[in-house]
Amino acid sequence: MLVPFAISVAAAFAAALFCVLLRPLLQRYALARPNARSSHTVPTPQGGGIAVLAGAFLAIALAFGLSPVEAEAGRALLVVAMGATVLALVGAWDDIRPLPASLRLALQAACVGFVLFRAAPELRLFPEFLPLAAERALALVAGIWFVNLVNFMDGLDWITVAGIVPLAAALALAGNAGVIDPATGWLAAALCGGLIGFAPFNRPVAKLFLGDVGSLPIGLLTAAFATPRAGHG
Repeated sequence: MLVPFAISVAAAFAAALFCVLLRPLLQRYALARPNARSSHTVPTPQGGGIAVLAGAFLAIALAFGLSPVEAEAGRALLVVAMGATVLALVGAWDDIRPLPASLRLALQAACVGFVLFRAAPELRLFPEFLPLAAERALALVAGIWFVNLVNFMDGLDWITVAGIVPLAAALALAGNAGVIDPATGWLAAALCGGLIGFAPFNRPVAKLFLGDVGSLPIGLLTAAFATPRAGHG
């Protein structure tokens, strides 16, 4: 239990520090201005997802450096982290200069597909009921749905924290207990801590939003958590 807890604490402190350091810059260059679909009424800085991801990835990298994991699990998580990082760049681009919906969807699909086909190419959820092609297509649609669900949630104060933190904490505990791959549990612990560090800045009335730079990759990580590899291998 010590390692996941330490990862969460480290990620929380790092994310909170990054939020403090980044907020003045985001206040100047990355304001989310209210529109007809907004739940906030005043311009609010967005981009807090940079702090969440930076804190989470920094904590997980430190943990892997101090306590290496099984090679295949480490490779899978590296693929997930790469996909999330690329999707964060797509989100940052969209935060600064909104992309056409078709291009945004295509880039999301590419990132989800990369993680789906490279992180766990052998994974089958319903081999008795669906052919591989149909299962992969449904998994791709589900992954894109998760990405956009978290993106939609970001405009509501604290809702992403309330929705993702309990899930990530439960998965961290499951990884520690050996129910799922421990490396996946470590990543869940890191995301849990990163969101906890962000939470004080997003509590009502929010002073900071994740932005697409954070909500999109967090959605991808949530989708990856939905189909973790069971056990140790």
